[in-house]
Amino acid sequence: MWRLKTGEGAGPWLRSTKGFLGRQVWEFNPDAGTPEERAEVERLREDFTKHRLTRKESQDLLLRLQYAKLNRPSVEVPIMKLENSTELTEEIISVSLRRALNQWSSLQAHDGHWPGEYTGIMFIMPVMVSISLN
Repeated sequence: MWRLKTGEGAGPWLRSTKGFLGRQVWEFNPDAGTPEERAEVERLREDFTKHRLTRKESQDLLLRLQYAKLNRPSVEVPIMKLENSTELTEEIISVSLRRALNQWSSLQAHDGHWPGEYTGIMFIMPVMVSISLN
């Protein structure tokens, strides 16, 4: 099973003054994980192979699978669906923001960065950084 390692990798030929902060290396261990996790990884690989000509980016599905298991939110925030007749209240906005922050923090690495392939535009990054500082 593939596993993302971040901020690691010291050796005689590799040096860093920042402790490899933000460095990403994928490792493969065929015996890692449960049979269900290995089956899910295989399903994701097959799905990526099938759609590789229509979706160029990997969508970080293996990363999301690994980090969803590692960084589970400590508090479950209830789902509040906004319907056409529902009035937008402060509670609905607050719950929606908490769910969004839980989602982003579950994807954050232990050293503070968001690993993965990012094929989008970079003007979104300052917003993510400012949210993480609050």
